[in-house]
Amino acid sequence: MEYLTWAQGFGFVSFALGISVFYQKNDRKLKIIMLILNLNHLVHFLLLGSIVSALGALLSALRTATAIYVSSKMVATIFICIALVSGIWLSDTIWDLWPILGTIIGTYSVFVLKGVHMRIGFLGGSTCWLINNILVGSIGGTLLEITVISVNIFTILSLQRGQQQKYVASK
Repeated sequence: MEYLTWAQGFGFVSFALGISVFYQKNDRKLKIIMLILNLNHLVHFLLLGSIVSALGALLSALRTATAIYVSSKMVATIFICIALVSGIWLSDTIWDLWPILGTIIGTYSVFVLKGVHMRIGFLGGSTCWLINNILVGSIGGTLLEITVISVNIFTILSLQRGQQQKYVASK
């Protein structure tokens, strides 16, 4: 019972970090806060007893740390292959693969995409993590992904408005 209280506490910390991640318009700041979020989520999922979710969070942390310095399709491919192989190896059911799919989408997004396209990719990854968090009973994680999806949509619209204003101003 005490583990569950601590687990949910870490989930609520992730919730707060996640809100701040997608308010970032600067890609580098977004990745740094996302790294901290992923490390916190790793502890959260370990305390919940969801090993595949913890693996997804660990791989997300490692890929985000790498993506701060490297933007490479080859590195993305390596992380995607590691996620796929280790996720399939550790999963007991098909439902265990939601965090792995979310990690794969997030990995592609963080290494290959930029700006609005990166955030659209994150929407897909967040949807996978939302399903996972509901399945493993993560209250903070579920609230996080619902909020992240909402805030991310708002940020995408804001970035697109800024791009449209630059386009109109250049004419």
